[in-house]
Amino acid sequence: MSAGPPEGQLLRRGEPGYEAARQSAVWNPRKPKRYPDCIVLATSADDVVWAVRAAAAEGLRVSVRSGGHSWYGNCVRDAGMLIDLSRLTEVVIDHGTMTAAVGPAVTGRQLDAELIEQDLFFPIGHCGTVGIGGFALGGGYGWNSRVRGPACLSIRAIDVVLASGELLTADDSNHPELLWSARGAGPGFFGVVTRFYLELCARPRMLRATDVYPLDVHDEVIQWALELLPSLPPEVEMSARVGYSHLVGEPAVTLTGLAFASSDADPVGLLEPLARCPVLGRALKRTRTAIERLPDLHDRGTDGPVIRWDVDGIWTDLPASEILPAAAAAGLRSIPSEHSFVLWMLWGHHPVRENACWSIQAPLYLSPNAGWEDVSDDARHERWVDEALRSLAPYSRGVQFSDANLAARAGEGVSAENARRIEEIRALYDPDGLFFSYLLAA
Repeated sequence: MSAGPPEGQLLRRGEPGYEAARQSAVWNPRKPKRYPDCIVLATSADDVVWAVRAAAAEGLRVSVRSGGHSWYGNCVRDAGMLIDLSRLTEVVIDHGTMTAAVGPAVTGRQLDAELIEQDLFFPIGHCGTVGIGGFALGGGYGWNSRVRGPACLSIRAIDVVLASGELLTADDSNHPELLWSARGAGPGFFGVVTRFYLELCARPRMLRATDVYPLDVHDEVIQWALELLPSLPPEVEMSARVGYSHLVGEPAVTLTGLAFASSDADPVGLLEPLARCPVLGRALKRTRTAIERLPDLHDRGTDGPVIRWDVDGIWTDLPASEILPAAAAAGLRSIPSEHSFVLWMLWGHHPVRENACWSIQAPLYLSPNAGWEDVSDDARHERWVDEALRSLAPYSRGVQFSDANLAARAGEGVSAENARRIEEIRALYDPDGLFFSYLLAA
């Protein structure tokens, strides 16, 4: 291997800067105890081409880091080469073609700030610090995805470096099987995407409704919301967060409705169904807020404590009468800390497309999110998530790649048929297995 890439930097294990680069590759303060042989800090597609060719020449397998928001550090593997794309953050918007060409490490916050200037929209992740790369490759359930579909369906094309070291552009006409795989294969994708070409749309008017209920009406609120879901307009995104509420200063059930209204629609009217909750009179607080910047829907600033996270979840189609007692039996009514919560994401359904491998969904995504500050509390919080997921496993219809801890728990991120097809395409483009695939339990 030569001294290094043309513009970036090569760091071998044990060299100055290696450990800082390894740790910064994962956003979660809980760092994996896995150590690549070397890390390439790429600043351009040319650096990536060099890195892939160098890895092949030296017999090193390759993993890829885009935004680094993987809870479990999928990109950090023992041995091999980690290609860090965190410096590829260019955004170029073409209003005429309604597309944005973006680097894989561009965050949702950065992209939305560019789009708002031109009154355009893309369904970025629910957390503004999530990078486009892993988010879009893994499906990408973002804001207004009930209308737009997961973010992967808005990928028009990709620039990708293959195992051969070739850089090419894949779209629905040229190398369509590559783009099919990029639309949902997640951390098992067999190439390095250096640029995404994303389909944009006109920016909707956004209104958030937040209704906070006491915990003693938990089941009534969740059951009503699940039963409302089939009739809810797709322009409304609804979820329930069970845990400490900063709005009322105590643990509560926070039901949030988000209306994404086109120019001729009334966002207030779209949120009217939330006023039909049968226990509305028990609400501790109700707010209605117009939103301009998508990150404002989630981000609460970065001046708080450093939180360690353990997150996982399942898709399920159980009715409320069955999932509520199952969730209670799994311990999801006993939130372990102020930063922890349970997310009930009311998804519904979006049509699956033949040109995308994305294929796993169900009406409800149920996810325990353990968050804590002190390393001494690791075991207690990890146990809460692990025991909940083991208890809920019989009711799972699949997982989201963005959350799934596949190294600890088996779960299907795409359909069995599409998983087989991914491996067939991998055999064509990466016959020698240069790229690491999914991080699975031994």
